[in-house]
This record gives sequence, structure tokens and C-alpha cells, in this order.
Amino acid sequence: MAQIPNVLSIAGSDPSGGAGVQADLKTFAALGCYGMAVVTALTAQNTRGVTGVHLPEADFVARQIDAIFDDIRVDAVKIGMLGTGAIVEAVADRLHRHGARNIVLDPVLVATSGDSLGAPDVVEAMRRRLVPLASVVTPNIPEAMRFTGAAEPRGLSDLAAMAQEMMGQGARAVLVKGGHMEGDEASDLLFTGQGRHTFIQPRIATTNTHGTGCTLSSAIAAELARGADLPEAVERAKAYLTQALRSAAHLDVGHGHGPVNHLWPLSGK
Repeated sequence: MAQIPNVLSIAGSDPSGGAGVQADLKTFAALGCYGMAVVTALTAQNTRGVTGVHLPEADFVARQIDAIFDDIRVDAVKIGMLGTGAIVEAVADRLHRHGARNIVLDPVLVATSGDSLGAPDVVEAMRRRLVPLASVVTPNIPEAMRFTGAAEPRGLSDLAAMAQEMMGQGARAVLVKGGHMEGDEASDLLFTGQGRHTFIQPRIATTNTHGTGCTLSSAIAAELARGADLPEAVERAKAYLTQALRSAAHLDVGHGHGPVNHLWPLSGK
């Protein structure tokens, strides 16, 4: 009998369930994986915004990671919100020490509501320690602009330039998510050492966009854990997210940017 893959989320907690480790665990389960979580931040948030953030000591984050790797086989890792440079350093140190593989780095810096989720030193620490360690980095447009200093992109060629700049910073592969651009299609660009891939899905008209970045990156990690290569994992993850957006109308959660329907494969809706 085939073993169920084990996937670890290293991210912040969203008590409303739409983003962070809650979204990751639901995504892992929906895609047939056993999910685990190292909590890097406690947030007070809902679909309308973030009202508070509590960060644990970096050493405690490291102890959580050690506890997992000392006991459990980890087939893939998704990294989300890391609130301080010290936490970034601790995560990078432990993942390197344990020989973690299939690392998906989603550099969460700003919530869907626009609230900041990272200290000023986080980007530099990520660029120096985690970007070279990750199998793929998955910034959205505002995050890619923070990493590269580029202006607001106008089209796919600008996204490509951002991805190439991040490759020059040491990334093994970069997926720049184009969801913030206008148009009838949502286009993402993946750059690897072997070439460029474009992934296009129809843009879904919905306000249920809370946690879309968390969901996509965790779906990529799940697909990598299941044995897909990176382009195939991205393609499957994007298709999964598109349907989660499409079926989000079945949910009635909150009065702001609601969550996507992570569990649509289980409900059939």
C-alpha cells in the first residue's frame, strides 16, 4: 500500500481559518497528504483585517522544527509568514541541518487586507538564507517588487524580469504570481534552471480571495510530496486553487474577503 506523504507547514496561525497554517492543513488534507504545522506567529485576524500579531521566540520555532524532523519523515515543506529576521534565521538553520527537501517558500509580507505581516529585516534575511535553500519561491507581485525593487509590472514581460532578478539573487526556481494584474485571465510565470513556463487560468469573479497565496503554495508542496516535478506541481496546484475560488460561493464566512473553498475535492462542490 502506498504511503501517504507528510507535508510540513511553517507559518502563522489565522484564527478565521482562511490563511496560514489553517489553510495549509486543509489543502494538504484535500490533496491526500498528512499535514503538520510549526506555528511562527499568532495573529488576531478575520476576513476584514489583522488586529494583532504575537510572535514566539525564534528558539521556540526552532524547537518545533526539531521535534518534527527528529521523529517524522517530512516529504515537503511549505514556508509562510516569518515575522522577524531572527525567525527566518532559525528556520533556515534547522531546515538546512535536517536536510529538508521540496521546500516551497511563500514570502508572506502583506495580508490580503493590506496589513503588514513582517518586520523590515525579513526580506533581507529571506534573500540571504531561505531563497537559496528553497526549491521554489512563490512571490505575488507586491512581494516580488519588495525583493527586486522593480516598478509595478504592466505585463508578462515585467513578471519575467522580476523572476530573472530573483534567480540572480540565488533562487533555484521562482513562480511570480500575476493575480494582482487586471484582465480576464490569471497568469503566473515559473522560471527554473531549465526554462520558463506560463500557467494561465480564467480569473474567477469573487471576493473570496483571503489566503489564496497560502493555498497555492501549500498545494504546490503537496503535489511535490506526491512525486510531481515542479512544473507539473504548479499546474495541478493552480487548477486546484481555481476550483477552490470558483466553489467559494458555497461558503458563508465573514463580511470581508472571505476564504476559498479548500475542501472542494472532498465535498464535490
